[in-house]
Amino acid sequence: MAFNTKAAASGNRVCDRREFIKALGFGSIALGLSCRSRTSTLVKQPNILFCIADDWGWPHAGVYADPVVRTPAFDRIAREGVLFDHTFVSSPSCTPSRNSILTGQYHWRLEEGANLWSTLDIKFPVFPLLLAEAGYHVGNWRKCWGPGDIKAGGYTDTYPGGKRYPKGFAQFLDARPLGKPFCFWLGSSDPHRPYDKGSGKASGMDLSKIRVPGFYPDVPEIRSDIADYYYEVQRFDSDCAAAMALLEEVGELENTIIVMTGDHGMPFPRCKSNIYDWGARVPLAIRWRDRIKPGRRVTDFVSFVDFAPTFLDAAGLKIPDQMCGRSLLTILGSEQSGRVDKSREHVIFGKERHVPAQESPEMGGYPCRGLRTDRFLYIRNFVPERWPAGVPEGATHPIGRFADCDDGPTKSFLMDHRENPEYKRFFELAFAKRPAEELYDMEKDPDQLNNVADDLRYSQTRSELSSRLMAELKTTSDPRASDERVLFDEYPYRAKYKLKR
Repeated sequence: MAFNTKAAASGNRVCDRREFIKALGFGSIALGLSCRSRTSTLVKQPNILFCIADDWGWPHAGVYADPVVRTPAFDRIAREGVLFDHTFVSSPSCTPSRNSILTGQYHWRLEEGANLWSTLDIKFPVFPLLLAEAGYHVGNWRKCWGPGDIKAGGYTDTYPGGKRYPKGFAQFLDARPLGKPFCFWLGSSDPHRPYDKGSGKASGMDLSKIRVPGFYPDVPEIRSDIADYYYEVQRFDSDCAAAMALLEEVGELENTIIVMTGDHGMPFPRCKSNIYDWGARVPLAIRWRDRIKPGRRVTDFVSFVDFAPTFLDAAGLKIPDQMCGRSLLTILGSEQSGRVDKSREHVIFGKERHVPAQESPEMGGYPCRGLRTDRFLYIRNFVPERWPAGVPEGATHPIGRFADCDDGPTKSFLMDHRENPEYKRFFELAFAKRPAEELYDMEKDPDQLNNVADDLRYSQTRSELSSRLMAELKTTSDPRASDERVLFDEYPYRAKYKLKR
């Protein structure tokens, strides 16, 4: 599983570190080191290049057998490293997703940081600044933390991602002190909307080969919209390729942990801001040629809360007890493919407020949590009387109608054809109200279209998954699983634009 209690976390990390060092072939002296040590004179601290797209979801990469999008950089990282099949965000919304990466904690533990356009309290340790304290050269480019007001969380003289380098990775490497290991966050605004309409088709993509998800009608408007999204995915991929070329130039490619992923699913209806696979599941490939066997494909369930402890563990640093995630070093150091760690057989995630998209309360979100196993997705919607994508009319957010879903051609098509019997179900899958519980059987329903929560044949499965989810939410101090007052709807929305009142 992708979470553990604090006690289990602190108890297992030394073991994981020792197993990893064994897997790398170091001797008995090295085995005396634990992940609690500040530095290692025997194992060179690795560099870290963390590449993250904005709204890039699974399975849109060549190595995942997408027939249209071209991702040579991602495919290379997967080919020369490890490709992960089951990677899930903590929340399918930019700010909380990035907060969970930085802190190694589920977003529901981060108070205001659980919401979009929020802040991150400086009391929560973040891995880039912990690395900086240990001597790493740390920086970022373009979209790192946010969106929101980071100063409201107490970051007045610092930034959770370290120093910003407006000219990018080359500028960062030029500023690097000689001999220092580094950690660089390569962010991107791609493939976030808006898109240049028709850019995908104009680039030469064959729209007839695009795989349209089962929750959309197969029409030219939607195929073209997906192609425009692919066009920006490819632009992000080229940025990552350029960064790898720079690493090769300076001779640091082999001792650099390169991570490439996206912060949540694509900005389309029933994807971004939803906890179905198309919103919460993302691509992930990790390369560290000096240390891991290449060409492996892993099915272990991985959460975004695992990144921070992994980076700290790789650097030989103490992992704060507050972090919920588990280091991935054992998986990276293994020579196995498939399910490496048998305990990683599920993952949990959820959502609070994306945008203020409800009519009442004005600042309300759509709180939900999910548990995903190999076969099932179980979802608990805590306030099912609210609209999952926002109200049809009357939201305080400038988008107005179904404001939790980004505007675009696919959304417009579904809304414009909502009364057409041929398309009505597609509209309802994206925008209609949902029951308190949802259950999907991936063996029969990979696009998660048919809710079987009320099917008597699945009653035992639904009950077991519900109990497991609520127990883990309680263990990880989720206010939704306690009797304490829940404040997520009361936190300010710190956007720079004005809300309608």
